[in-house]
Amino acid sequence: MTSNSDVLILGGGPAGLSCARALRGLGIHNIVLLERESALGGIPRHCGHLGFGLREFGKVYSGPDYAKRLADKASGADLKLRMSALKLEPGGLVRATGPNGAEDFQAKAIVLAFGARETPRSARLISGSRPFGVMNTGALQQFVYLHGKCPFERPVVIGSELVAFSTLLTLRHAGLKPLAIIEENARITARAPGKWIARLGFGVPVLTNTRLLSIIGRDRVTGIEIDRGFGPELMECDGVILTGRFRPETALIAPSHIEIDPGTSGPVIDDYFRCSDHHYFAAGNVLRGIETAGQCWREGKAVAEMVIARLENRLPARQPDARVTLQGPLAYVYPQRIYRDALTDHPLLFKARVTHEVRGRLSVVVDGSVVWSSRISALPERRIAWKLPARDLRTCRQVSVELDAA
Repeated sequence: MTSNSDVLILGGGPAGLSCARALRGLGIHNIVLLERESALGGIPRHCGHLGFGLREFGKVYSGPDYAKRLADKASGADLKLRMSALKLEPGGLVRATGPNGAEDFQAKAIVLAFGARETPRSARLISGSRPFGVMNTGALQQFVYLHGKCPFERPVVIGSELVAFSTLLTLRHAGLKPLAIIEENARITARAPGKWIARLGFGVPVLTNTRLLSIIGRDRVTGIEIDRGFGPELMECDGVILTGRFRPETALIAPSHIEIDPGTSGPVIDDYFRCSDHHYFAAGNVLRGIETAGQCWREGKAVAEMVIARLENRLPARQPDARVTLQGPLAYVYPQRIYRDALTDHPLLFKARVTHEVRGRLSVVVDGSVVWSSRISALPERRIAWKLPARDLRTCRQVSVELDAA
């Protein structure tokens, strides 16, 4: 059985729901949205604390209320819950399965909005035993907000990205205070005031320059072994929460024909948010790991406008004219492909991130000539915008984004 539609959206988080809403507002009604969970909303659905929706709706919501508002705004699309996409085929065909068995979906345009996930323990190469009590932030939030339980009383938090502070709020909701936040670098990954917010606002010490060596425990976590520069030492605890190190959810994209960028670990896109197969677009955290829900919401809306352009045959059918490469301590840049005649002032495109805290000069080089440069000071979690003057693209073959560290 094959279901046909104008637009198929894969993922019911902020990006996918925003895209569905925007498409309907632009007059497209034949929209199908697949979501593998039993409810819409994505990551915010599991975040019971406030902090969502101000820029989108002019009001601050908790995560679940924000997710509900997003879902309400997307009503009218053909929503299919508990549907898991299995394979992305060339030409806009997606094979999926759900409560009623296998089903194929054919669409003129497909939006990939799978989101991102935190790096699990296995990929972090943490030694030690495998007791109960080791989880990431998402699992903790499901325990606390969806099931009203907390699996430990004296946990430690590993990592200091912004999501670590969401973890603190979740634990506070459960009536708990972690023993410490542990960060292996010399400073926290989030903005510097976060260290004092953790200490003074939550009463949680932040241990920088501290490595997690191993997890101890047989049936349950009983402690961890850490190194603060003076050799191994034992910290007793009953839980370990691994936060951050988000990666795009590409389990379905990686084995497909769609090109993956080694820097973002997400799909390669051009300056129309299109993937290497032009039937497919990408929006939200599948592009490059974690961003705020509001940023993903805006990207979903922007992609809707590009999808409309495709349906109206206003996008170039040829392959992009130039590749974008990077040099220096840059983790990634996007888009990775450029058209000479495309607009280059889109506020949601032309972004980069660094590999570590760095100061230096960021430059954009087109065919060997610097066309834009700026002094920057950046942290790994901070989004950097770079500019590409359209007038310099008329004959370009190669675009390079280069960071010369001071």
